[in-house]
Amino acid sequence: MAEITLISGSTLGGAEYVAEHLAEKLEEAGYTTETLHGPLLEDLPQEGIWLVISSTHGAGDLPDNIQPLYDQLQEQNPDLSGVRFGAVGIGSREYDTFCGAIEKLEAVLTANGAKEIGEMARINILEHDIPEDPAEIWLGSWINLLKNA
Repeated sequence: MAEITLISGSTLGGAEYVAEHLAEKLEEAGYTTETLHGPLLEDLPQEGIWLVISSTHGAGDLPDNIQPLYDQLQEQNPDLSGVRFGAVGIGSREYDTFCGAIEKLEAVLTANGAKEIGEMARINILEHDIPEDPAEIWLGSWINLLKNA
């Protein structure tokens, strides 16, 4: 099966935990994974499947460890037409900018030609103490979309 590159952007580690948990579940489903926490563009394959997981920091801001990747995507406009991706956002509905970081990442990826598989998962930490649980439920549906894509 295909290799999936998991990319996490995290301030306090929550998105990293979710990425590692989803990588484990993907491997159990027969996929090969590589998990990168806050990679740069040159660290990523320019084709294949990406799964982007990010928490939102402050007022809709990207976590510090994924901001450089976002900046590179905006400045370099790489051809990502060979990339298909899924997106998981973690945030608090108390803020108007709920899951703002993953929405910014989704927008810059699609602007550079990447094709999104399915709908983004938006996890509200006020409802889910353990964000891995709703992320795993979402992943089950996403894997089905991968098989049919």
